[in-house]
Amino acid sequence: MAMKIRLARGGSKKRPFYRIVAADSRMPRDGRFIEKLGTYNPLLPKDSEERVKMDMERVQHWLDQGAQPTDRIARMLESAGVRAKVDRNNPKKGTPGKKAQERAEEKAAKAAEATADAE
Repeated sequence: MAMKIRLARGGSKKRPFYRIVAADSRMPRDGRFIEKLGTYNPLLPKDSEERVKMDMERVQHWLDQGAQPTDRIARMLESAGVRAKVDRNNPKKGTPGKKAQERAEEKAAKAAEATADAE
């Protein structure tokens, strides 16, 4: 059974609240889980202690059992000092997509035409 430590959404519309759970990876996001490990409230300020609460002993137990944390949970564990910090590098993140590049080229060509006609 492939285990994940992930977020399960609760709360009402536009008022998110998450439970940190250990669940089978085949179960739906808000579906059946094995154990609740903590909570995450993104509406609270980042420096608030109530924003992320985790039972670190149980989290460590599940990590030892082979559970894989999701990206967001891995970041929370890194900030808590449980996991080693991983350098993330995505050099293509800021580059525009193919269509945006085409539009920029068309705009530059039209601007060049306009300056050539003005002279």
